[in-house]
Amino acid sequence: MNRYFQSYQLSPNMLTVIQGLRFKQPTEIQHRVIPAALRYENVIGQSQTGTGKTHAYLIPLIDQLNLNEQTTQKMIVAPTRELAMQIFHEVKKMQDHSELEFTSRLVIGGTDKERELQKFQKQPHLIVGTPGRILDFIEENAINPSTVNSVVIDEADLLIDLGLMEEVDQIVSRMYADVQTMVFSATVPKKLQPFLRKYLINPNYIVIDDQENASKLEHRLIPRRHRRAADIIVETSKLIHPYIALIFVNKKEHADDLSKDLLDKGLETGVIHGGLKPRERKRMLNDLRSLKYQYIVATDLAARGIDIPGVSHVFNAEFPQDVDTYIHRVGRTARAGNEGTAVTFYDEKDLPIIEKLEETGIEFHNYDIKKGEWVPVKEWNVRKKREQQENELEKEAWKKVRKPKKVKPGYKKKMKQEKDQIKKQLKREKFRKMNKGRRK
Repeated sequence: MNRYFQSYQLSPNMLTVIQGLRFKQPTEIQHRVIPAALRYENVIGQSQTGTGKTHAYLIPLIDQLNLNEQTTQKMIVAPTRELAMQIFHEVKKMQDHSELEFTSRLVIGGTDKERELQKFQKQPHLIVGTPGRILDFIEENAINPSTVNSVVIDEADLLIDLGLMEEVDQIVSRMYADVQTMVFSATVPKKLQPFLRKYLINPNYIVIDDQENASKLEHRLIPRRHRRAADIIVETSKLIHPYIALIFVNKKEHADDLSKDLLDKGLETGVIHGGLKPRERKRMLNDLRSLKYQYIVATDLAARGIDIPGVSHVFNAEFPQDVDTYIHRVGRTARAGNEGTAVTFYDEKDLPIIEKLEETGIEFHNYDIKKGEWVPVKEWNVRKKREQQENELEKEAWKKVRKPKKVKPGYKKKMKQEKDQIKKQLKREKFRKMNKGRRK
C-alpha cells in the first residue's frame, strides 16, 4: 500500500525538507510514529537499526519547533558519541534543506567543555547528546531542561547495557511532568520497565516486525578449525565479493589486530571501537559515510545504532556472547528490501549459543571453503541429533518390552536383550521407510 508524507499534518517547510532528503515514501515506523509524535503522544518504538527510526522522530520534532522562542524545546539522548554524531549529522542535513532557520547543538564528551559552554549563552532549539555531558551542562545551568517539551531516548537497550539509565533518569526528572517522552529500542529489556512506568503515561507502543528483511538474510556457519580469522575472510571474500563487509569482534584489542592483519593482506580496512580518540572517531565516521573502506572491523558497542550504508555482508569473526548481540550484528545487512549474508566462524565452545539461535527460528547453512569453493559440511549438531534419535529409539523400544508377571533371577538381563532386539528392528523399519521415500 502506497503511503505519502503529504498525508500527515506536516508544514510546507517540512515537506520541502523531506523532498530535499529525497525520501519518496515513509517507512513502516515513520508511518506509525510521525502522526503519534505530532499529537504529542508518548511513544515506545521497538525496531531494529535501519528501519528509518531516526527520521521517524526528527521529522515531527523539528516541525513542532516554535521559532519565535529561542529556548531549548527538543532533546535527543543517545548512548554513544558515535550515535549522537550520526543523529546530529542528519539534523544538519535537515537544516540545510529548511527554508526556516532553527538552531541545534551537539553535546558530547571529548570536546573542549569551556568552549562548548560559551556557545550556550544562546539556547539552541534542539539538542543531541550523550547522557553524561547533557547532565553536566544542566548542572552548569547551560541547558534549561524546564523548557523542553519533547525528549527522545534512543537505543535505550544500549543505554541499559552501558549503565547510563540513571543519568537519563536524572535528566528527565528535571523536566516538567507532561513532557512528551519517546523511547526507541531494538529490544525492551526488563531493566527498562521501571523507567517506562515512571515517565511514559499511556504510551503508544509501536513494534516493527522486520520479517520481510529477515527472510532475505542468509546465515552461514564456517568451522574455524584453528585458522586465523583474516585468512578465512580473505578466502570467503574471493567467493562472495562483498560491496561493504562489516566484521565484528568482541574486544577492541582484537579489532586492532584483525584490522592490521587484513591491511597486511591488501584489503581496504577501517576500524571502529571505543578506544579511538574523539578526533579519530569523527574522521572514521566520515570515512564510513563516504564508503572509503570495503571492510570495516568493529566492536558491538561502537557499531550499535550507527548507520553504515551499503553493508552487503556481515562477518562474525568472533561468535557473539548472546542471542540479542547476534541479531543486532546480522541486522546490519539485508536492509531496505535488499538481500544479505551473515558469515559466522565458530568453535566447539560456541555450540550452546548456536543452539539457542536455532530455537529462535534462525536456519543456519553449514559450509567450509576448500580449494576456492564452497563445500557443504555436516551440521554442527549432527552428533547431538544422532544421540537424540538413539534416545528416542531406546525409549520406544523399552515401551514395547513385555514385563514379566513373575520376577525371576536374571529377568533384567532378559528384558535388556529383548529391548536391544526391538531397537534393532525399529532401526531397520526406519531405514526402509527412508529408502522408500527416496525412491519415490
